[in-house]
Amino acid sequence: MTWTLPEPMLTSPVPDPGLRPGWAAEPKWDGFRALVSVDAGQVVLRSRRGTEMAPAFPEVVAGAAQLPDATALDGVM
Repeated sequence: MTWTLPEPMLTSPVPDPGLRPGWAAEPKWDGFRALVSVDAGQVVLRSRRGTEMAPAFPEVVAGAAQLPDATALDGVM
């Protein structure tokens, strides 16, 4: 089964860092926003705009290769 990466969630500023019950948040650190997927043993690492990032981060690709198929992650590195 072939699938594509979902659209990344973007950060948004808030006037008050307090959260309502049931909500979660994380700080926005400077870095590269990336999406990684593993499908049939193939690792895809792209920026939120779709730029291929695997050649620049071989260590991330090697680590992601150990994840199970049909895994997708969105985060900052």
